[in-house]
Order: sequence, then C-alpha cells, then structure tokens
Amino acid sequence: MVSSHLKILEQYSSRYSQSPAFRTPVLNRETGEIQTWRSISYRQFQQDVERFARYWLYKLSSDDVPPKSVVGMWIGGFTYLDVLHIYGLSRAGYIPQLFSLRLPNPEVVYELLKRADAKALIYEAAFSALCSDCPVPAHLAVENDLVPESSSPLPPLLPVTEQDIAFIFHTSGSTSGSPKLVPCNYRWIMTALKKSWQVSKPQNQSRQDVTVWMGSMCHIGQSFMLLGSLQHGSCTIQPTTISFSSEELIDMIHRCGLNRLNQFAAFLANHLRRSRTDKDLLSELIGLDEVLYSGLPLPRDEEEWAYKNGIKLRNTFGSTECGAMLLSVGGEGRDAPLLRPLAGTAYEFRSITQSTDDTKHQSNMRLLELVILKSSGDCPNDSLRHADGDFHTGDLFQEVAPGSYVFRGRDDDWIKSENSLRCDTKAIEDNARATCSAFIKECIVVGSGRPSPVMFIEPAVDMDHDKLKKEILRKTRQFHSRRYLHERITSPNMIVVVPPQTLPRTATKGNIRRKAVEEAFKTEIDQIFGVTA
Repeated sequence: MVSSHLKILEQYSSRYSQSPAFRTPVLNRETGEIQTWRSISYRQFQQDVERFARYWLYKLSSDDVPPKSVVGMWIGGFTYLDVLHIYGLSRAGYIPQLFSLRLPNPEVVYELLKRADAKALIYEAAFSALCSDCPVPAHLAVENDLVPESSSPLPPLLPVTEQDIAFIFHTSGSTSGSPKLVPCNYRWIMTALKKSWQVSKPQNQSRQDVTVWMGSMCHIGQSFMLLGSLQHGSCTIQPTTISFSSEELIDMIHRCGLNRLNQFAAFLANHLRRSRTDKDLLSELIGLDEVLYSGLPLPRDEEEWAYKNGIKLRNTFGSTECGAMLLSVGGEGRDAPLLRPLAGTAYEFRSITQSTDDTKHQSNMRLLELVILKSSGDCPNDSLRHADGDFHTGDLFQEVAPGSYVFRGRDDDWIKSENSLRCDTKAIEDNARATCSAFIKECIVVGSGRPSPVMFIEPAVDMDHDKLKKEILRKTRQFHSRRYLHERITSPNMIVVVPPQTLPRTATKGNIRRKAVEEAFKTEIDQIFGVTA
C-alpha cells in the first residue's frame, strides 16, 4: 500500500483532531509586536486543506489543466497559508513544483516550468508584475479569507504507485545558470515519512511536542520536518521570521509551550552566543527537550559551550535530494555529536583518494564519501544519480567509532549559506576570470554559513579598488541575475581586494585554499555582514 503526506494528514487529523497543529502570530498593526498566538487545530488544518483543494480544482479545471499535471508554485513557504496552498494543490490531484522567493528571475522560473512540463503557475502577490507574460495560465496565491467555503464533495484521493511523482523541488544551488529539478516520487515520500518519524520522535510521550518552523516549505528541510510533526501530532509554530530573535524564542516557550527548537546552525549560533551573557536565555535553552540543528556544523566553541552547559543538542545531516540522512546520537555522553545513518536506509561510506596537498591540510585522516545506494528508498531521481546508479553526495566523513561519523567537508567547490542553501563557488570564480581577465590575476569565493558569497581578488593591474569592484560587478551582472539571491554578488561590499600572493595557498600546487581564506579573513568577513564578537 502506498502511503503519502495526504494519507498521513487524513489519519492524524482524526486522531489529534482537537490538538493544535499550528500556532501563528497575530501582530499589533501599529507596533508590529506579537499580541497573541493563534491556535489552529488538526481538524481545522484538514478542513482548510480540503477547502483550498476545492478552490484549486475549480480554478485549474477551468483552465483545462487535467489531474496529475505539474503546477508551479512561486511562493515564500514560510506561512500557514503557504502550507494550505501546497497541500491543497496536492489534495486536488496536482503535482506541486515548488519555487522559493529566493529565485526572483522569471526567465529562470519559466525555463524550469517548461522542463517539468508544468501546465500552470501559482504565484505570490509580490510577483504579479513579473507574471504578466507567463507562458502558462497563472493564478495569484490568494489570501485565506478569499478562498470560499464549499459544500461540493472532493473526489477521492487519486490512486498512485511508488513511481508516480508527488512533488518537484529544485536544488538549492544553480548549475549552468539554473537549479536542477528534484522530482520526488511516492517511494521517496514513504521513506521520508519513516525517516522524519525518527527525527521528530518526542522525548516526552506524556505531552504534545511543540516545535518551530525551520525554513521554507519550498525546500526539503521544512517539508521533511512537517511530515515528522504530523505523524506525532506535534504543533508547529510559525515565527515572524526564520531568523527570529532570542526574545521571540522566549515568547514562544512561554506562550506557545515550545519544548523542541529546530533551527539551521547559523541561526541557532546567535542564541548560543547570547546565552553566554544572558542567564535567563541560557536557562530556557537548557529547559528544552531538544535543540535540533541542521545545514552546517555549529562553530566548535558554540557546540562545546552548549554541551558543557547542559543544552540537549542534536544534529541532523541532510540534503535537498534526500532529506535527512544522518542523526547524531545526542544525550550527554562523549559520543553525543557523532552522526549515524537513519534506520531503514541503504548507504555506503566509500573511501576517497586524496591528493598530497589535501592529505597535508586534512591531517592524514581516512575520508569517506557518503553514497546513497540505488536500493535506498530515498535515493533521488535517476536524473540526479551517478553512472553507477547510486547518488554520490560529495559529503565527506571520518568514521571515529564503528558506524559513527564526523562530517569533514565536501569533495567539491560547493558551500552552504547561513540558511543551508548551496552555492557553486567555482562557477562564480570561473565567470569572474572569463569576463574580467584583464584586471583579475586570481580570485576565490568564500562565505560558508553567511547570507551571501564574498569574492576575494588579487588584482592584475594597479587600479583604484572601488573602480575595480564596480567594473567586476558590471561585467558579471548578467551571470548573477540568473542565480538564487543567496548565490549572488551584487554589491561592492561583497568584493575584497587584497595584494598579490596574499591569499593562503597549498604548498605544492599553489592552489588557493578556500577554508584557509575563510579563517584568515574571518574578521573582515564578519565586518561585511555586521557580525560582532
């Protein structure tokens, strides 16, 4: 029997009908402060999804868009309303193709719609002007109160097989000027349900878990976490922003009963740093059942601070293509940070060959690449696999105990931004060298865990630095216009000019070392993004 997100919703909205499924903020119109937190029950959530399903079935049927067609959704993914549009469209029998607001170029969106053979587009109001020349029927993602109640019955859930596509996501970084399609079939969804059940399992079975939105529903991370929350009857809080303040965190604990914090590492680190001087915040963090982070490793000093002070950290390691793959042991033992594969998966950790320079700078440890076998239910679509039929993640680990691993970086030129979206640094560097060869002798792009990349330049000519930066921006503008917001270099502040031979290099080949640049110029990069110690 093929399970799905829709069947899970039906099952658990009945079991937990009166329990809150979501809490959403109600803001004071004048001050912008949170007046109260609205509670939405599981029964109401199910009813709202069905109301939105009737709406989209009517709208798209009027455009002669048949069931099981792909329909693009260009929305934020951060609100309860967005969940209703996504799940409602799916319940209406369509396949959502999810774009986030971080891809604001309509030309790229239209190309991806064509690649997926999409028959319509649903878009956020902010993009109304951009969608005037959309090649397929386009509809506004209307507000909740504009979706009418209807007594007309919904057709039954459409029969599906494991190989039928449920959602189409996109890689969080661009390749050749555009993200790749990430089709997720129902076999993938079924495995995601099993994995998310493990990740979201409550520490305390005697009360309802209350957690918080982690990211956009247009990306795998929050979609995955919601699947886990639904299966355990948990409540998900919609914060005012994904990078919510420590004051809002404490408010969610006190007024919403938040007992389980889920955040990307870069945002969690902000709370941990503040907790060093804020005893009340530290006490609240210690009192949580679990503090789950993902996307990037925590800075070592922040991680050590958390463990030393009794904060119950847990790390989940995942990707856009597979969802969560590894989960740390957790608890208070020395093995708490170590990562282990989630149950029900089929992975291998394969040894890689290291160059002399790599070995020198990575302390002779045996590095293993995480490979998702074709037999694993979360192995992504064939279009994303290697020639051997498996999915090679490019993520490197060291096995420090039998079956337990520590992440050691990547075997390529991709980095992750602060919200864990990927960025191909080499593509930016190659474009800069190709378009600006007359005045760039060498360059490298860094920015791991930052809002956007930063380019370091060793100039080939004696030119005023401000003028040089502006010339680089002018010549690379078209390239960056097609990329996600977190991949773009569009400000002279994101370009740093240094004297020739300043950037740290490997001993034998003379290649610039990306991680060493991050470390050597940490203070300068902190200043660019307004980070204070």
